Amino acid sequence: MTQYRKTDEAVAALTPEEFRVTQQSGTERPGTGKYLNNKEPGIYVDIVSGEPLFASADKYESGCGWPSFTKPIEPANVAELRDASLGMVRTEVRSANGDSHLGHVFDDGPPDRGGLRYCINSASLRFVPRDRMEAEGYGAYLDQVEQPA
Repeated sequence: MTQYRKTDEAVAALTPEEFRVTQQSGTERPGTGKYLNNKEPGIYVDIVSGEPLFASADKYESGCGWPSFTKPIEPANVAELRDASLGMVRTEVRSANGDSHLGHVFDDGPPDRGGLRYCINSASLRFVPRDRMEAEGYGAYLDQVEQPA
C-alpha cells in the first residue's frame, strides 16, 4: 500500500501560489484556477503528498468559481475541520496525510448526489488523466473514473 506524506522536497517545489494556498490556508481568486473548467476523465490528487482526493466523475459545475466535487474519492484522505475565520463558521477540508489546505465543504450541493459541495482550490491539486492513472500508481481508482468520450 502506498504511503502518502508531506515532504520538505514537495513543499519546496510548490509555486508561490500553491504554497500560499496549501501551507498558509489561502484561497485562489474565483474563476482563476487551472482545473475549474477541466472536463477530462481522471483523478485529482494532493499536490504535496499525492494522496487521491477527488474523481472527475464527482466533479460538477456549481457556478461558485472553484472546482466543485460531490464527494472525495477516498474519504479517509480528506479531513474536515471547523473554520471560524472571516467572521463565519465553515468546514475546512485538508488532505489527511499531506495536511494541505484544499478548500471548504458546504451543504448546498446537488441533492440527488448527496447534497455536498466540496469547493476546492486548483492550486492544491494535481490532475492525473485516466490514461496515466495506472502508470502513476492510481490504477485501483480506475473503476471510479468515467471512460473517455
